[in-house]
Amino acid sequence: MVTVILVVIIVGLVTIFSVQNAAPVALSFLFWKTEASLALAIFLSTFAGVIVGAIIVLMVMRGMARPPKDSVK
Repeated sequence: MVTVILVVIIVGLVTIFSVQNAAPVALSFLFWKTEASLALAIFLSTFAGVIVGAIIVLMVMRGMARPPKDSVK
């Protein structure tokens, strides 16, 4: 339950921060350049971080659930 409350608080803070910073900004990545609102850039960056973090946690949890490879039979 504490985790859910923390996630809601963090999402709320990111939402407030991104709405208050809605000015257009120039974005560039390698050869790709565009202009978008800072709110969208913040949201996409946060979303990408959550996805990468979730993948890492799932990989660690999957690795902990496997039996050791050096088990003697």
